[in-house]
Order: sequence, then C-alpha cells, then structure tokens
Amino acid sequence: MATDRFPQDIYTEPNPVDVNTLANLGPLRALAGVWRGVQGLDVKPKADGPRQQTYVERMELQPIDPQTNGPQLLYGLRYQVHITKPDQVKTYHEQVGYWLWEPATHTIIHTLSIPRGVTLMASGKAAPDATEFVLRAAKGDAHFGICSTPFLGHAFDTVEFEIKVSVHADGSWTYEEDTVLKVLGQEALFHHTDRNTLIKLAEPTPNPLARTA
Repeated sequence: MATDRFPQDIYTEPNPVDVNTLANLGPLRALAGVWRGVQGLDVKPKADGPRQQTYVERMELQPIDPQTNGPQLLYGLRYQVHITKPDQVKTYHEQVGYWLWEPATHTIIHTLSIPRGVTLMASGKAAPDATEFVLRAAKGDAHFGICSTPFLGHAFDTVEFEIKVSVHADGSWTYEEDTVLKVLGQEALFHHTDRNTLIKLAEPTPNPLARTA
C-alpha cells in the first residue's frame, strides 16, 4: 500500500468530531441493529465431499464511539454472530468483530474472529450511499490478511476470503461469503460458502457518546 497519501502529522486528531456514530456509518448504517436469519446455507468440506447445512442465525451490530488513529477517523459497529442448526441449541458457529467505515477514503473494513482459531481483516471501497459492496482478504497480505492456528494451517488453511453484502429495499440484507481453503490431501482449492438473509428484530442502541450529547 502506498504511504505517500498519508499526512506527515500522524498525531493530531481531527477536531471537531461528530460523536453520533449512527449518522456517520455510510453504507454500514443499514446493518445496524439486531437481526435474525432462517435461510442460512453453509457448504463445507467433509471427507466424502462437500456437504450442505442449513442454519439459523442471530446477529447483533451495535455502534461504537468514533475511533481515531491520529488524523484518521473511523466509525463502526461491534458485532456478534450466533448460529445454530434448525431446532437445535448447540452452537454451530460463533463469530465476533467490527465493521468499520472510514469516511475520508470511502473504505469499509471487516474484522472476523471465530473460536476455532481464525482471525482476519478484509477491506473494500464503497460509496456512502451504496447498497452493495464486496470486501476481500488474502493470506500473506500485510494489511488485510488472514491468520490461522497451526492445525488449521495444516489441515484447512484459509488462503482467501470474500464477503458480499446486498441491502434490500424492504430493509433486510443478504451476505454471501466465500472462504477459500487449502484442504490437506486435495489438489484443488475448496470454496467454503455461507449465505443468509437477515430480518431486523430491533433497532440499534446509540453509542455511549451520542447518548450524552
């Protein structure tokens, strides 16, 4: 990534800063809130070949206070995902992280951590009023990369990640994920895909600073 576009003053923070995160999320504003999806479809690798699994999902995305790295200003959503198989209680998948929006560069950043031992950070560009955007990460990328535990690196190594988000006119939104795996013993890369459409259950809670403004 070229660094000549960054300022020489790396310490001075922007002033003033609008503390109302919900008003400054750009294309991420449509994702804020509490959501449920019952149409999830997961395609994963198994010893006998790809296997499909339907799933039910609850996702909560709540605004955080504005974040600054010196002159850089970010607005964001903290999120948690909990997924089960239909009619089951046992957790099928859990995930936490942040969705971040940098208004100055129209950049979206998505961080993802799962308790099986994978963490990644993906990025993409979008207009502030975009209703569709794509973010990507790749193993080895110095900025938007992927880290896995030694066992997963040996057996199911994540080498690429892509997420596409589409916001619909009725307020729902759909994500489509493609997690590209190098599976031990398989020559071809495996595309582990997930897709779901989310319906809003509750509005977001304003970030702490906005509640006191």
